[in-house]
Amino acid sequence: MKKSTNQNAFKIICDIIGHKYVVSKQVTSHVKEYTCKCCKKQLTTNSNGDLTELTPTFKEINSILEDIYTRRMVRIK
Repeated sequence: MKKSTNQNAFKIICDIIGHKYVVSKQVTSHVKEYTCKCCKKQLTTNSNGDLTELTPTFKEINSILEDIYTRRMVRIK
């Protein structure tokens, strides 16, 4: 139960002050996944370059995109 209390406190802090996002994964050179240091909320960039919540659909899209990108980079080099 202590874990949920801490997470609620971090969520309140993020709601008041704002999130502190760090890059958790670089999918391609222009698509990244971000995670908040405090509340662990995850975001990713969409096709327009805007940040959007990282849903299971976006996770799958990002993993396929990363696979295609790495294959292309290996083929180019």
